[in-house]
Amino acid sequence: MPYVNIKVTGGSEAPSAEQKAELIRGVTELLARVLNKNPQTTVVVIDEVDMDNWGIGGESITVRRAKAQKSG
Repeated sequence: MPYVNIKVTGGSEAPSAEQKAELIRGVTELLARVLNKNPQTTVVVIDEVDMDNWGIGGESITVRRAKAQKSG
């Protein structure tokens, strides 16, 4: 039973319900096609992580995006 965990930023950047459904379908189909996994036993979980709780290079995504807006 494959288990796939997709993590995305939440808030205003969060994917829509339709986008999530497409991700779930697409990942399930990919595992079936490439690895011959049974779609009926494939689990896909999408976690939305608040941008304050996701960091890159020592800074939260919130801080990085604020800096990018000021400089861009």
